[in-house]
Amino acid sequence: MLCPVAKKFALGENHHAMRRRFVLLIAALLTVFNAILVMRVFTLRAADTNTDDGYTQIAVFAKAVQLLRQDYVDGNKTSYHDLIYAAMKGMLSSLDPHSQFMEPEDFREMQDDTRSRFNGLGIEVSQKNGVLTVVTPMEDTPAARAGILAGDQILKINGQPTEKLDLQQAVNLLRGKPGQKATLTVLRPATKELKDYDLERAEVKVQSVKAAHLLDRELTGPFKVGYVRIVQFNEPTADEMGKALDDLQKQGMQALVLDLHNNPGGLLNSAVDVCSQFLPPNTTVVSTQGRAASQEREYATSVTAKKRGDFPLAVLVNEGSASGAEIVSGALKDLKRAVLVGETTFGKGSVQNVLQLPDGSALRFTTAKYYTPSKQVIHGNGVQPNIAVPMTPEQEKALFALRNGQSKPDQENAEVRTRDPQLLRAIDALKGVMIFAQQNARPAEAVRQ
Repeated sequence: MLCPVAKKFALGENHHAMRRRFVLLIAALLTVFNAILVMRVFTLRAADTNTDDGYTQIAVFAKAVQLLRQDYVDGNKTSYHDLIYAAMKGMLSSLDPHSQFMEPEDFREMQDDTRSRFNGLGIEVSQKNGVLTVVTPMEDTPAARAGILAGDQILKINGQPTEKLDLQQAVNLLRGKPGQKATLTVLRPATKELKDYDLERAEVKVQSVKAAHLLDRELTGPFKVGYVRIVQFNEPTADEMGKALDDLQKQGMQALVLDLHNNPGGLLNSAVDVCSQFLPPNTTVVSTQGRAASQEREYATSVTAKKRGDFPLAVLVNEGSASGAEIVSGALKDLKRAVLVGETTFGKGSVQNVLQLPDGSALRFTTAKYYTPSKQVIHGNGVQPNIAVPMTPEQEKALFALRNGQSKPDQENAEVRTRDPQLLRAIDALKGVMIFAQQNARPAEAVRQ
């Protein structure tokens, strides 16, 4: 999910210093731009246009703007505001799929996202290999209820092809007021199925921590195995996770399955704080490296987090697990705190800074990449599970139906047995760890007696 600017976020802690530099840069650019327009200094030597000198290139840009305003056939499209905004959108989108220019309204909506509320269809999307791809449909949303899955490719939105849209343009088309309808033309690569989905937008309130409970003894045998699903990493996620673990431990939980299926990420600080629930204080869980020295940082677990027992832990991941979910799963795997079960994650491991501009718009641009504790690059690679368990599209559909309230509670065990091989494999792995621990503990107890 996208992140706001007003605090120190996942998307970069050097916000204030970088914002000052950008404000000064934009002010300087506008000053030069206006001076060039007023003085009409548009004649450049051919040799100069090939240099990377800032003033020379700004003059070229100013010339282009003035020619468009002067001669373009449709004058109502050539205001300075429209031309400059269009130029900034093109500039940011040319860098990478995750960098973008946000108009003031887009920026405000992004801030709402991290506060767990927004209007739309409930789809997290990204550009993957030049195609608008579903990272994950969020639970309890129109998209999830319709059966859209992670990895689906959105070819058209309301009949408009997406191949020439930048990411922000596509997101704007997906958003809308509650009650408004949208038609998505979706290709599912796994089955080559092409289908139109008619969806109705809704107000989406995301509960980031869900379904915390002890799994049925029919599945876990003599052990009390807890289950918690994190839908995304928002401001309240770590606190919600802590309360869920407190409740499970009061019920005698001996092991835990942490489900990060189709979790698109969110705030870095929230992901790090969740790691604090499982790792010792001051443990580095992720680092960032970029071109600027200021982007080289390490993020460590909190020294004030509640101390918990070192219970066995399994983490479920799949292709829809991205960004913050990859940070958590990568750290717990590298530090040998958990066994990862499922499929290789999405591979979105770059850091974006979001800097607000004076008119309320904002720049969101990549400044660094995430590295796991063992210095593995997440971006483009993803995090590989310890135990690979693929799922068929039919199994994923059934699992989504279960999670979106389309199956009865008394059907859950049957659904898990037939449709969720990843959860079953995680339970088996945890049971094996606990049986091994029990067998090795008995001789020691006998010696002490």
